[in-house]
Amino acid sequence: MVSMPAQKRPPKRATVYFDPGLHQALRVKAAQTDRSLSDLVNAAVRQTLAEDAEDLAAFEERVREPNLAFEDVLKDLKRRGKL
Repeated sequence: MVSMPAQKRPPKRATVYFDPGLHQALRVKAAQTDRSLSDLVNAAVRQTLAEDAEDLAAFEERVREPNLAFEDVLKDLKRRGKL
């Protein structure tokens, strides 16, 4: 199955329930920036997913590094006078 680029596909509709204060803040920001709530939410979700992808890539890069026990790290920091 071949998928179309995101900008060529019609937008999908979803119902999202916001905390009233968050909804009010979004409406104000939308008005101030002359953008729609959908644009703001799409941008925020896109940014969050991009950050997740960066995190996953960083984990993948470090997969071969040894695991250190938290207690051992604390002991080492104390021994070196950092704590």
